[in-house]
Amino acid sequence: MPSIAAHRNCIILCFLTEFFGYENPITHTGYSKSSLGILDAKFSHIQESPRAGYAAGPGPLHMCGSATPLSIEAQIKAFCMDGTINLATVVIWGGLALGLMFGAIANKINFCTMGAISDVVNMEHWGRMRQWLLVIAVALIGSSLLHYFGLVDLSKSVYQRPILPWLSMLLGGTLFGVGMTLAGGCVNKNLIRVGGGNLRSLVVLIITAIAAYMTMKGLFAQWRASYLDPVSLDLTALGLANQSLPGLLSKVSGLSNGAALLVCAGVFGLGLLLFIFKDARFRSNVTPALGAAVLGLLVVAAWYLTGHIGYGENPETLETVYFATNTRTLEALSFVAPTAYSLELLMLWTDKSLRATFGVATAVGVGLGSWMYALASGNFRWKGEGFASFDDLRTQLLGAVLMGFGGVTAMGCTVGQGLSGISTLSLGSFIALFGIICGAVATMKYQVWRA
Repeated sequence: MPSIAAHRNCIILCFLTEFFGYENPITHTGYSKSSLGILDAKFSHIQESPRAGYAAGPGPLHMCGSATPLSIEAQIKAFCMDGTINLATVVIWGGLALGLMFGAIANKINFCTMGAISDVVNMEHWGRMRQWLLVIAVALIGSSLLHYFGLVDLSKSVYQRPILPWLSMLLGGTLFGVGMTLAGGCVNKNLIRVGGGNLRSLVVLIITAIAAYMTMKGLFAQWRASYLDPVSLDLTALGLANQSLPGLLSKVSGLSNGAALLVCAGVFGLGLLLFIFKDARFRSNVTPALGAAVLGLLVVAAWYLTGHIGYGENPETLETVYFATNTRTLEALSFVAPTAYSLELLMLWTDKSLRATFGVATAVGVGLGSWMYALASGNFRWKGEGFASFDDLRTQLLGAVLMGFGGVTAMGCTVGQGLSGISTLSLGSFIALFGIICGAVATMKYQVWRA
């Protein structure tokens, strides 16, 4: 018979599905937040005959108490195949958990890309820059290994498309870098500040979300689609399948795709690690280094969650799809577009065609994680002071608009392109990151000159 723990786990999973129902983006079917009979539907499977591939027992729950234990991943997929829980729900709640950890750790170690660049430009201090590079190195190595061993297919991500919109990447990244400097931090940093009680950052986030939504579907989208995105490079004309740097190396050198991937991951990842840990002061400061390593692993975990656990058969269409992602493919961490989708969800909550997604869950999780850490550490303070002056208000709101427009145009921010995109070794991500750094450095130099 199923164990008590098995029944308990089923009850928990059923509750989560009822609370955070999801409609499949492909078929527009699934559990809604108001489905009253969902628990009966869940438990109706308990006494059914086991399916092929399940551990022997009176029903799918028997796998939790079977003499043949299944992996966590196998249990999740078995639950989802049998209809006990929607696979999208697993991805969404997993994204929330990743966001909670990211927000808490980023608050703890003061993780900030703009701060890292500012420290180097204005003080020639490389401590936070090494921390940021460590996140990149861990994410890059871990994601490359996932792809190498076939656990995820990074070539299907939005960063690896065969069309390279280089102007959008470069200009969007540059504008985002300018914007985050004017606004005093990127979207991730403002989410962390909101979690700490900073209401001014909430204003910045709302304006960023509006600008991002306008760039995806509104007025700014017309400009982007008409003038920027068409300036692109079709890599298939050069014999390349996508934007993958290992693919380019394989084409030029004749190495196999797997060997080229290992070479690129080794050169970039290990090269960064050597540079990072050659500094004795950074090696002696364990907490920032450990926190940065965990943040990098969270990027890897996000790829695994959406690209492996969340990759399965749609029971309605029998097609294999990626569940609960806005891009309809595997995703990792990114915060510009998800803030826009979060705002859309709040404004159109009664629209049953809209559901929470992995991106929305991670963005919410970062703010909540930062709030939980701030409470636990005694650092939470409501900061209701306004902007210092009209010039400060104008500058920060302009920065927010530039972040929204630039982040969507470049297909990512300091996290979306700087961490997740770079972890795929995408040529476009390197272009976008170059633009972000250049935009931030130029703005910082201008601010110092003007002062």
